[in-house]
Amino acid sequence: MKAWVLHGIGDLRLEEREEKALLDEEVLVAVKAAGICGSDIPRCYQTGAHTHPLILGHEFAGKVVKLGAKVDKSWLGQRVGVFPLLPCKECIPCQKKQYEMCQHYSYLGSRQDGGFAEYVTVPVWNLLPLPEEVTYEEAAMLEPMAVAAHAMRRLCVSSSDTVAVCGLGTIGLLLVMFLWEAGIRNLFVLGNKEFQKEKILELGLPETSYCDIRSEKVSQWLKEHTNHLGVDCFFECVGKNQMISLAIEHTAPSGKVMLIGNPFEDLHLKKEIYWKILRCQLQIFGTWNSSFLHTKEDDWNYVLRLLQQKKISPTKLISHRFSLEELETGLEIMRDKTEEYGKIIIS
Repeated sequence: MKAWVLHGIGDLRLEEREEKALLDEEVLVAVKAAGICGSDIPRCYQTGAHTHPLILGHEFAGKVVKLGAKVDKSWLGQRVGVFPLLPCKECIPCQKKQYEMCQHYSYLGSRQDGGFAEYVTVPVWNLLPLPEEVTYEEAAMLEPMAVAAHAMRRLCVSSSDTVAVCGLGTIGLLLVMFLWEAGIRNLFVLGNKEFQKEKILELGLPETSYCDIRSEKVSQWLKEHTNHLGVDCFFECVGKNQMISLAIEHTAPSGKVMLIGNPFEDLHLKKEIYWKILRCQLQIFGTWNSSFLHTKEDDWNYVLRLLQQKKISPTKLISHRFSLEELETGLEIMRDKTEEYGKIIIS
């Protein structure tokens, strides 16, 4: 099979590889669509992965084409989405079925071979069957959608809340999509690209809800739009000191701050920002993943229902589509920012 193999920092090669022998409870998935995640860029060009050589790619969907010895035959030919986190099933969070907080997890595409290949080996436990109404491209976006939904659901946002979202990468845009679908109308979003503004307006948000941080004085903009009260819920999707401090500063007393953005640097809070947390009794939350329990209540099935009912359209965020052979072009667009992009899909 063809696969993009990362041999070290900046050393990515398209190679022919043998398929791995299946364990009893594994299946072979023919990859039909895969998304490039922002985290793939530093993994490929700056930090490397946990192990090399490695096939990257943790956002993907496909079709089951081969079964391990103990896998039910009904899976053969099934269209599937794939939960990429491989929990140990033994630590305390796993015993509580909080698999997203597993202390000894592995991960397809960052610790084990992932989906930037023609085929990928996946434990059957990690599969989510796809209804006919859901396309492979939509299913390849299940992972970031579930992350965004998990953040929203953890904060228990209500329709009367004022809400801010800072950072409009894929997760931030999907989060706005879910908030809007859930009936949140007092919504303020902060971005820095024309593509982001265009997509926000397409969702139906008024232009007055969008703050372009390149040209606006963000702190003053937030004060003016919230009557100097701050918002009830602030989602920080950037992971930088300045934006985390901004989120805390502009959250109302007894409000909630959800930290989602992967950190770009060591984080430090000024004393007055820390005092704001104490004196206004703010609640600070963090999240990086999603719940996957094979139940109707988990994040993946929540997202799947909305997709099936056509209540959300994540493919509107796709800006580029490339073949597997062209993967490196998509990575370089995101690395070098040579043009505006949303979600880049490989199929």
